[in-house]
Amino acid sequence: MASLQDQFLKAGLIDNKKIKQAHQEKSKQKKVERQTGTQMVDEARLAALEMQRKNAERARELNAQRDAAATQKAIQAQIAQMVQQNRQSKGNGDIAFNFTLGNKIERLHVSAAVHAHITAGRLVIVCLGGSTELVPRIIAHKIAERDPSLVIRVNKTRAETDADDPYAAFKIPDDLMW
Repeated sequence: MASLQDQFLKAGLIDNKKIKQAHQEKSKQKKVERQTGTQMVDEARLAALEMQRKNAERARELNAQRDAAATQKAIQAQIAQMVQQNRQSKGNGDIAFNFTLGNKIERLHVSAAVHAHITAGRLVIVCLGGSTELVPRIIAHKIAERDPSLVIRVNKTRAETDADDPYAAFKIPDDLMW
């Protein structure tokens, strides 16, 4: 393959006089560099290196964003799988259980046994994709580690009450319906 000079010459963009002049300029520059011991700064090379550095930095940022999106998608898939595998039945729905979802009060119809499990803290309400599901407490903690906004209601069990609580003697009724 011919050099760039040969290609320009063949295309008629430059002539032999300009080629000779470019060689003379280059040899003069090298001679001056040898005599003074300093190197001349090549602005075009520096600009190319700076552009290459910026492109590499931009590529790293895009890769980091892509990796973060992939990680978030994997976490959402894990949460969906945990909810799907560990969801509990709501029963036949004869008792309405009220809970807050954001600023709204939502209602979930559950059986008496499931209501007792929710109030005791053994079952937790999780909202995933617009639907509410009941999952065991251990699974809810795993989901909360990945995305705490999905876990709606976690009741403390009797063993988790604080020993220094001054109101420990005053029981709050669990069957209070609001």
